Amino acid sequence: MFDVSDEASVQAGVTGLDGAFDLIFVATGALVIDGFEPEKTIKAVTPDALENQFRLNAIGPFLVLKHSGHLLPKERPAVFAALSARVGSIGDNRIGGWASYRTAKAALNQLLHTSAIEIRRTHKQAVVLALHPGTVATDFTAKYAGRHKTVSPEAAARNLVDVVTAAAPEQAGGFYDYAFKEAPW
Repeated sequence: MFDVSDEASVQAGVTGLDGAFDLIFVATGALVIDGFEPEKTIKAVTPDALENQFRLNAIGPFLVLKHSGHLLPKERPAVFAALSARVGSIGDNRIGGWASYRTAKAALNQLLHTSAIEIRRTHKQAVVLALHPGTVATDFTAKYAGRHKTVSPEAAARNLVDVVTAAAPEQAGGFYDYAFKEAPW
């Protein structure tokens, strides 16, 4: 176990791993960090909230990729996937709000997209994906689900396994939802 927001911790945690991994899946993330709730207006955005969101939701998964990319096999298909969120889509943002979380997830999407290009140079069959799991029904999301359809944690996990199983090199660097539908950037 390691702290994704601490590079030394990530590096130490990954250093002990041996062999090749066909799937590396980063399922970390948080909407509320250190008491900072999603902002309803830009006036509510604080540097601390932005920094916390970037550290956990963008930098953390990227650090895992940075330090584990060498574990992806070069001679066969492999997937590196990280949980993103549709609210990280710039093109699908029609209501505003949640600036810190949205921008952190948008940054994660860009980091994964950029990394996919680089990784494909040496790992021709590797696929790097940003994935939106849908609104997963948990005690936490009950407060935010509102009009959004929810899915059980078990169903969300099955859906994402189906997506990574079906992913092919031509999808590398993409942003997909739980139904393997491409999400807008």
